[in-house]
Amino acid sequence: MKFLVTGVGGQLGYDVMQELAKRGHEAAGSDIAPEYQGKLSAGQSYFAMDITDKAAVDSVIAKVQPDAVVHCAAWTAVDAAEDEDKRQLVYNINSTGTENIALACQKLNCKMLYISTDYVFDGQGEVPWQPDCKNYAPLNVYGDSKLQGEKAVSSLLDKYFIVRIAWVFGKNGNNFVKTMLKLSEKYQKLRVVCDQFGTPTYTYDLARLLVDMAETDKYGYYHATNEGGYISWCDFAREIFKQAGIAMEVEAVTTAEYGLSKAARPFNSRLDKSKLREAGFTPLPDWQDALKRYLQVLQG
Repeated sequence: MKFLVTGVGGQLGYDVMQELAKRGHEAAGSDIAPEYQGKLSAGQSYFAMDITDKAAVDSVIAKVQPDAVVHCAAWTAVDAAEDEDKRQLVYNINSTGTENIALACQKLNCKMLYISTDYVFDGQGEVPWQPDCKNYAPLNVYGDSKLQGEKAVSSLLDKYFIVRIAWVFGKNGNNFVKTMLKLSEKYQKLRVVCDQFGTPTYTYDLARLLVDMAETDKYGYYHATNEGGYISWCDFAREIFKQAGIAMEVEAVTTAEYGLSKAARPFNSRLDKSKLREAGFTPLPDWQDALKRYLQVLQG
């Protein structure tokens, strides 16, 4: 198969390109940067592409002629998205940009995999969210912009996968694990919220699943995080320090006590992933195992 992967400068796009290379698929990567900072494998190419520029999107996808587009490019700075001067840009990228990709896929009749988020829901309660739940009520600009992207994909295409993820960490980019490790160099005690629950997602594992999906026609909405149960950010932080062998006191605080975020955060980021097994896909490994492998990567 031939793939186009957007957002290859980020955590997930980078790992998707690596996974495609392992399987011998031809792949073109794209991002806003004029040149790719990573390493391209045999059979891979790179195109600088601004997804908010419809003509540019049409041109690149027409050149590549992909069988599937894995759309990882997104605005992900949740707090910054709340700034008045950033909001339109956020919607341009996450909503209009996604629509541009979907329209180009429609012309080619190719598959599209859109990476979405638990933030499309209101984050209330304790019941895990189902992939086909339509009770959308995003709490912030980021969540609403991603929801608009979902609606564009589902309204324009038949051959689509909408995959919601949460608490992402990977080699190429910033994330909670790297932040905790960096803070441990300066502090002996950290305050971490204990009333937001979800499950981490290792992009290395997720990339495998996304390519598995693209190789099928089992279209629809899915949830994909690592297995291992639901935890709080505080639980995650403590496991990071435990596995990294770092002596760190982690104080559990409520979201209200922490009180630093501009954007409202979901308390319930629990995503039900049973649909993956029902569709015959192999779930991601336990998050503890994923964290162990990730720390080994970071340590070189």
